Amino acid sequence: MEKDCIFCKIVAGHLPAHVVAESQDVLVIKDIHPRAPIHYLIIPRKHVVHLGHLAAEDQDVAASLLMMAQRLSQQDERAREFRLVSNNGATAGQEVFHTHLHFLAGKDFSL
Repeated sequence: MEKDCIFCKIVAGHLPAHVVAESQDVLVIKDIHPRAPIHYLIIPRKHVVHLGHLAAEDQDVAASLLMMAQRLSQQDERAREFRLVSNNGATAGQEVFHTHLHFLAGKDFSL
């Protein structure tokens, strides 16, 4: 756990969050500033700055992120079709430097 990382604090239970789902490797919370009717953050329990920092031994973590997205899509009819977003680095829009996926659903993104 990184002591100054807000997601590490949430994963450890030191900060409150609306937990939607969890597994051994990931925690899913509602985004506090949603950009879609369904907007979740899929967060690995292990602190990794962004996807570019995943190591070979993190393959299970990476797979767990995607498998959780699949699981979320099956929990709500509105989430059958969804968008996954990962901002990797400050210039890509990353604000919290603990990798995570934005799971967005419930609206038409094709417009």
